[in-house]
Amino acid sequence: MKKKFSFRKEYRAKTIFDIFNFIFFAIIMIAMIIPIWKVCMDSVSREVSSTDITFWPNVFTLEAYQIIFSKSTLWHPFWVSIYTTAIGTFLGLLISTIGAYILIQRDMPGVKIFSWLFMFTMIFNGGLVPTFLVIVDLGLYDTVWSIILTLGMNVYNLVLMRSFFEQLPVSLFEAAEIDGCSPFGIFIKIVLPLSKPALASIGLFFAVAYWSEYFHYVLYVTSQDSLNFQVKLRELVLTDEPIPEAKDAGLMSETMKNAAIIVNILPFAIIYPFCQKYFVTGITLGAVKE
Repeated sequence: MKKKFSFRKEYRAKTIFDIFNFIFFAIIMIAMIIPIWKVCMDSVSREVSSTDITFWPNVFTLEAYQIIFSKSTLWHPFWVSIYTTAIGTFLGLLISTIGAYILIQRDMPGVKIFSWLFMFTMIFNGGLVPTFLVIVDLGLYDTVWSIILTLGMNVYNLVLMRSFFEQLPVSLFEAAEIDGCSPFGIFIKIVLPLSKPALASIGLFFAVAYWSEYFHYVLYVTSQDSLNFQVKLRELVLTDEPIPEAKDAGLMSETMKNAAIIVNILPFAIIYPFCQKYFVTGITLGAVKE
């Protein structure tokens, strides 16, 4: 009888806890969805209020998107963001995977020293002014390579990738060595194919970092042709000037600002569902040591 009462008590407590979790996360979800929904509706509405929350456009219009996709001052920075994100993500994955593979070679002389030096840079760095001077001395100032190379070496992502590689069975490496496979062959034929979740998750980290980068562009890039979409988006958001391209005289600048924000987040909103299964597996793959 006591066991039955205890079971009912535990079941009731679990039910209350589940209900509380559901309500708590539902509130968080609503708090996240409402601002995004407002931006979406304001981007297709001719009459926009910056304070009121509209669940449906007052006067539906797609002219803001037509202006953005036809406006050269926004279209060119958009392509700059695309190719810097693509090149930077590839370079970042290349550096992280090769560096992580080298750091798991326990018999390599000095591997602990290199690991310690990498971890040291996560806590201390050269500082803003010395980094700027290095960029200038290397001739990278006012080029997109100052952004690509600066963000391409991310020690945090390298450490994550090393944790992923350490989860792979050692017997696979030993069997490949017995079959005469070189260390580079093991990396290409065994390590990389088994690391798709890690590559997807860390690749997404790199892609988001490159796509949303703003600070380094302000520091290292002065040419208008090399600025990315984020910088131009900020200029658009801060300006209240009239829109000369607008055919509709009532089209507000707030509509343009919201449409630009949607265009900015749209690429990753499309890409993420295809990478979700790898991303969810990747962020937990190196979390537990067995």
